[in-house]
Amino acid sequence: MQVNTKNRQQAILDILQAQPVFSQEELALHLKEAGIVTTQATLSRDLKALKISKVPGEGYVSRLHSHSTVANNLSSAIVRVQFSGQLGVIKTLPGLASAIASFIDHHEQVPVIGTIAGDDTLLLVLPAGRSAADVMEALIPLFPEIQNRLVL
Repeated sequence: MQVNTKNRQQAILDILQAQPVFSQEELALHLKEAGIVTTQATLSRDLKALKISKVPGEGYVSRLHSHSTVANNLSSAIVRVQFSGQLGVIKTLPGLASAIASFIDHHEQVPVIGTIAGDDTLLLVLPAGRSAADVMEALIPLFPEIQNRLVL
């Protein structure tokens, strides 16, 4: 079965989240069971593109997955989110604004020009033509609890 890169890489992430995998051969077998046949070279490129590393005793670990755990923890630190025009303000628990800003800055899918963080306040600068709804749509998967903190 011919599968595009995005679907194949998503299948890899799904497999690694479902069970530990300790070799590329084992991963290729799981992909084959899912109907995806791939070469070792393609699998190596996918693992590199997905920033997946092999950790002794743990098998292949996605840094994206570990970032997800960090985001879930940071999500509970968000107190309030409010937008005005092309600016957004996120209030956080004391000392956590920089961590949340850094996390947002490293996720290109969030449509912001940049962030500025203090101790408990984070400023988001939106590009022209992007709305608060666009930003929230990108932030909700990263910080699941954020939708409950939006102030209109």
